[in-house]
Amino acid sequence: MKNRRFVWCALAPAFLLLGCFYIYPIVFNIQNSLTDTSLFQLRQGGNYVGSANYFELFTSPEFGRVLWNTAFWLTFVGVALRILIGLGLALALHSRTIARYRLKTFARLALIVPWATPPIVSIIIFKWLLDPRVGDINQALLGMGLIREPIAFLGSAHWVWPVILLIVIWNTLPLVTLSFVASLQSVPDELIEAAEMDGATALQVARFIHLPHLKPAIIVMVLMSTFWTFNNFVYVWLTTGAGPGFLTNVMATDVYIKAFIDGRMGFSSAMGVVMAAAMLVFGVIYLRVVAAREFKDVLR
Repeated sequence: MKNRRFVWCALAPAFLLLGCFYIYPIVFNIQNSLTDTSLFQLRQGGNYVGSANYFELFTSPEFGRVLWNTAFWLTFVGVALRILIGLGLALALHSRTIARYRLKTFARLALIVPWATPPIVSIIIFKWLLDPRVGDINQALLGMGLIREPIAFLGSAHWVWPVILLIVIWNTLPLVTLSFVASLQSVPDELIEAAEMDGATALQVARFIHLPHLKPAIIVMVLMSTFWTFNNFVYVWLTTGAGPGFLTNVMATDVYIKAFIDGRMGFSSAMGVVMAAAMLVFGVIYLRVVAAREFKDVLR
């Protein structure tokens, strides 16, 4: 009981700050979502409309497309590719071939460059490379005869999502890869040597030793990547502005459009509440899967 009291007393100041900076805005946003508040009439306030904003949101055909873009393209595909590519790179960096040629330090430094590059800078670089008039990628494809005319990657319905995912993965992949590399370094060498003495191939070692050992790290990175990706605003807005048209519009950009372009603050708050509810579900999963044991140990 003494340890439990000490823990709660130590956490009380942090909880107070969280209440000031998080709980109050959440409550205010929920209240605002029940009104028809307009950006252009903030002084007058809004009228209470109850669940009208939520009803309009869930019955709108546009919301289905926005939810699909957010849940499938940005989150599911983005996180899956990040985990698979990061896993492959981690196994490659941990291989004996890299160690034999003393390329570990160089490879890890090369991974840090995308990670250290701010997202805005990454987006500007890729937009310049993909420019249909002066971009190096189009010029290289034209020079090799692979295309007959420049491709407007960010204006094409076929190319725009792969380009956005390319930027997201390039900028965030190093964290996933280095996390897996750190987990692989804790695998006992004796276990691998014993498997190799029994005739296990490199593929079998990766499947039956490395992957089971990486399972906790994979779960953590999947959940954390989902947090970082689902409500991301920067990559889509700065790359395409939710275009062409509204083809790449996701929930984060739609909140911004509804609030500061259409001026519908109440409706935008309703969408923000829905996003927060979705993140709450992921948060509960994270606590149950990852952090439950740590909390139990602290509160004993």
